[in-house]
Amino acid sequence: MSLLTQSCRADAAALAPDAIAALLPQVPGWSIADGKLLRRFTFKNYYDTMAFVNALAWISHHQDHHPELTVTYKECAVRYNTHSAGGALSDNDFICAAKANALFGQRSGA
Repeated sequence: MSLLTQSCRADAAALAPDAIAALLPQVPGWSIADGKLLRRFTFKNYYDTMAFVNALAWISHHQDHHPELTVTYKECAVRYNTHSAGGALSDNDFICAAKANALFGQRSGA
């Protein structure tokens, strides 16, 4: 099943390293840094950056899975991990990363 068609679950368990390795190729542009799933999205201006941030906030609210965001004029760094899984990575992180990629593709016209 595609990550895009899935929804986050409150009881998501921590993933084993082999499961993480299998899911990572399904979210192009993302990497693992300090135990979190990370991607930096770049934009042409502040308006586009904030439009992405606001749309991602809407997705996060509806998935009830919220990333750590670092926002600057032309960039938004997004980091996911699952606090309820002890700060480890879960399926929820990959589901939301796929949704963020789809959002970015829509915003950038890709």
